[in-house]
Amino acid sequence: MYETIFNLFNSGILLFWMLILVFPKKSFTQRIIAFPWVPLSIAIGYVYFLSTTTGTFSADFSSLSSLTEMFQNAEPRGVAAGWLHYLAFDFWVGCWMLKNSQEKEVNHLWMILPLLCTFMLGPVGVLIYTLVLLTHKKLFAKTT
Repeated sequence: MYETIFNLFNSGILLFWMLILVFPKKSFTQRIIAFPWVPLSIAIGYVYFLSTTTGTFSADFSSLSSLTEMFQNAEPRGVAAGWLHYLAFDFWVGCWMLKNSQEKEVNHLWMILPLLCTFMLGPVGVLIYTLVLLTHKKLFAKTT
């Protein structure tokens, strides 16, 4: 059962990334980026996986070796919770970047690489988006 739930979230997010990449100005996409509906939906799966795995709340986050040990000993549901955490926050950041770029009137072609990198590499996409804004002298441009 948990494998099916994981696959639904893991595959389903691709549709939403495609919408913000390919159809950024469509009304449905605009509703998606206006409020974090997708990350909130993923949060339901996150809570499910988090509540059905063991040892999560006793994890030691204070050192790299402790984190490494936690990941090495993780149960599949714990790993799924961690992955959904990434999916939710990376998508939320991607939505913010798209909305912010539209407010700053950045041509969408300049947003494809930052969005793809946010999808695949998280913070690298934010870094590239910042460089896009700097290149276009829009980093400090006022938004509506």
